[in-house]
Amino acid sequence: MPRRRGNTTISPQGAPNRRNTELALLVFAVLLPILAYANVGLAMDSRLPAGMLGYGLGMGALALVAHLLVRRFAPYADPLMLPIATLLNGLGVVMIWRLDKAGHLLSGNFPAARNQLMWSALGITLFIGVMVFLKDHRVLQRYTYISMVVALVLLAAPAFFPARAEDFGAKIWIRMGSFSIQPGEFAKIVLTVFFAGYLMVKRDALALASRRFMGLYLPRGRDLGPIVVIWLLSLLILIFENDLGTSFLFFGLFVVMLYVATERTSWILFGLLMSVGGAVAVATTTSHVKVRIDAWLDPMAAFSANPPKGSTEQIGQSLMALGSGGVTGSGLGQGRSWLINFAAKSDFILGSFGEELGLTGLMAIFLLYALLVQRGLRTAVAARDPFGKLFAVGLASAMALQVFVVAGGVTGLIPLTGMTMPFLAQGGSSVVANWALVAILLKISDSARRPGVEPAPATEGQGGPAR
Repeated sequence: MPRRRGNTTISPQGAPNRRNTELALLVFAVLLPILAYANVGLAMDSRLPAGMLGYGLGMGALALVAHLLVRRFAPYADPLMLPIATLLNGLGVVMIWRLDKAGHLLSGNFPAARNQLMWSALGITLFIGVMVFLKDHRVLQRYTYISMVVALVLLAAPAFFPARAEDFGAKIWIRMGSFSIQPGEFAKIVLTVFFAGYLMVKRDALALASRRFMGLYLPRGRDLGPIVVIWLLSLLILIFENDLGTSFLFFGLFVVMLYVATERTSWILFGLLMSVGGAVAVATTTSHVKVRIDAWLDPMAAFSANPPKGSTEQIGQSLMALGSGGVTGSGLGQGRSWLINFAAKSDFILGSFGEELGLTGLMAIFLLYALLVQRGLRTAVAARDPFGKLFAVGLASAMALQVFVVAGGVTGLIPLTGMTMPFLAQGGSSVVANWALVAILLKISDSARRPGVEPAPATEGQGGPAR
C-alpha cells in the first residue's frame, strides 16, 4: 500500500532500501579473500601469512567506508554491485601476492601486491568521491561534446610517448619515470558519456531507414557518417598505438549503444563488417598486429625447434595452465602459472586462476562478472531518463566487452589484446577506472530505484468529486 506523507503519497514503484543486504554480502566479500590469503600461506609456507590481519582489516575498512557512503548518498542503489566489485578486487590482490611469492624464481616477476593494494585504496577513494560529488548523473549530459574531446585526447596521448621493449610494441601507457598511467581505461567512461548524450539526441534520425534488403533495414547514407568516423578513429588507434584491445572496445561500445538507441539490427551488421574489414586490412600492413594474429593461429609455435620471429610462449603457457587445472584446480598456491612471468599477474591472470581453481573456480569468476553486467543492464531498464538508460547500457557493455576481450585472448578464442581483467589483474589505471565505473552505475541505480513522490489523490473540497 502507498504511504501518506502530508499531502503527498510515496509511490510503491522502485525497489526498497537494500543496504542491510549489501552489508551482509560485503562481509562475505571480505571474508572470502581473507580465507584465500590464509590458504595460499598454508600451501606455500605451511603457516598463516604474517600480513593476513592487516590485509583483512584494510579491506574491511575500505569496504565499510564505501558501504556507509552508499548508505548515505545512494540509499536505494543496487545492493550487489559493491560486494561483487569488492570480492573480485580482493581475490585479485590475493592472486597477485601469491605470484609475487614465486617471484624469486624468475627475475622478471617483480612484487606487485603492495602497489595493487595502494591502487585499490585509491580506486575506492575515487568511488567515494563520485558518491559524494555526483549529485545527479544527468548533469554529465551537459558535457557531451567536451567528453568527446577529452576522450580523444586521452586515447591519442600515448602515441606521443615511446614504447618500451617490455610493452611489445603497444603504445597504451604514459610513462614519466617510475609512474605510468593507461589513459584508455578512463577514456572508456568519458566516451560513454559522449555516446549516451549524442545518441539520445540523434537516435530518431539514426533509426530512419531508406530501404529494406534481405530482412534488414539499411540506414541512409548520411546517417552512416557517425559510425564511419568512429570506425576510422578505432583504426587510427590500432595503427599508431598497436592497441587491439582499446580499438575493439572503442568501436564495439559505440555499435552496441547505437543498436540499443535505434533498435536497428542493420547497425550491428554494418559494425561487424567494418570491424572485420578494418582488422584484416591492418593485420596485413602492421607487423605488431600480424605477430599477435600468428600467435593466436599457432600458440605452440614458440615451442618448436625453429620458432618464428616474434613468437611468444605466453599463450601456449596459458593454455597449458588452464589444461593442468582441470575441473577443480591444483589448489591456491600449488600451481605453476608463475612460469608465464609478469603476464601471469596482468594479461594472463585468468590462466593463473584457471590452474589453481580449475574450471569450477573460473566459471564462478565469470558468473560474478556476468552478474555485475546484468545488474548494470537492469539499472538501464529501470532508469527513468533516456540519458541514464543509454549511459548505464554503455557502462555495463564496456565491462562486458573488456571481460570478453581479455578472456578470449587468454583462452585462445580471439587474438591477444593486452588489456587487463577488470578488478582482478595487476594495473593501477584499470582498478581505479573500474571503481569509478561501478560508482556511476550505483548513482544511476539509486535514481532509478528511488520511490517517486506523486501528488495525493484529490479529496472533497480540493476539486475532486465528493463521495
